[in-house]
Amino acid sequence: MLKDLYSLYVYGVFFTVSIVFSFLINRIFLRFVRTLGIRNQDDTIIRWGTQSKPAVGGFSFYIIFLLSIITYSIFFDGKQVFLSKEFIGILLSTMLGFLLGLADDAYNTRPILKFLTQVTCGIILMVSGTQISISYLEPVNYLITIFWVVGIMNSLNMLDNMDAITTTVSISIMLSALTVLIFHNELDSVYFIILIGVMAAMTGFLYFNWHPSKMYMGDTGSQFIGVFLAAIGIKLFWNEAPPSGDLISARNLLLPMIVFIMPIIDTTCVTINRLAKGQSPFVGGKDHTTHALVYLGLNDKQVAMVFSFITLVSVILVFLIEKYITIWTHLYTALFAGYFLALMSVFYYATRVAARMRRD
Repeated sequence: MLKDLYSLYVYGVFFTVSIVFSFLINRIFLRFVRTLGIRNQDDTIIRWGTQSKPAVGGFSFYIIFLLSIITYSIFFDGKQVFLSKEFIGILLSTMLGFLLGLADDAYNTRPILKFLTQVTCGIILMVSGTQISISYLEPVNYLITIFWVVGIMNSLNMLDNMDAITTTVSISIMLSALTVLIFHNELDSVYFIILIGVMAAMTGFLYFNWHPSKMYMGDTGSQFIGVFLAAIGIKLFWNEAPPSGDLISARNLLLPMIVFIMPIIDTTCVTINRLAKGQSPFVGGKDHTTHALVYLGLNDKQVAMVFSFITLVSVILVFLIEKYITIWTHLYTALFAGYFLALMSVFYYATRVAARMRRD
């Protein structure tokens, strides 16, 4: 009991300090950095609003991520953490994701180099023990793991097309992860304090990223957050110890889909629509689910609130699953799969209607 109170005290203080620190870091960068991440007008990357804003928010994420690890090593038993092959793998892959994003913001790297680096992030995670284990066939697990890591890194990057969207969605995903750790009584886990730190960093950044934004997180932020949340997703959602009952694999498939519901839906809708028109899904455009909602009459703030509401619903669903569902049955599979497919259908229909409105 005393140990839990000590942990909560440390986390509370650290969360508060991290928000303030994130706010100050971003304020300093906003004042002194004016060009990082700003593209030329003829670049292929397209944002909804103006591009004449610095994309430096990712620096605060990574700095506080490292401070979280240092804080854990000071106040908890940090020695065992640094002996963990799994943790070192996550540390290396997130560092590589951060450097990839930094290079892309500074030099606009080639898509093939970006893709190969994302694959490398997935391989590092696999080799170090962070791997999806949903099939009896290891090659299938390898492919799903790589697809997941590359997919989440790109989907969060693609979703960062309008003020506050990726920021609020990522915060909700981290709240879901913290919910799982709490129910598993892992308050002393290094991942708990890292999630608190990064979530606080994004909360401080949200002040500058809310519409009308003063800065973007850039690829520096989205690539780091992408690989970090992909790794957390594997550890806490894909491979979470399932309850007894049938269709265990269905539960572990649906849980990450519910938690990452908006990045998955947005990327899926964009990919289907662009392939249907013979276009590349990897080229920027104003045909995302976020844009569709604006074409249908919402403003930028309302779109951010819609995405925030849906992802907060995911947090509530994770809470209900962890607290009340001890035996997974076909009924739960049908309910959660139906919820996901219904939401996917609504947003896909919205993109089709918005596309017709743009043509007319």
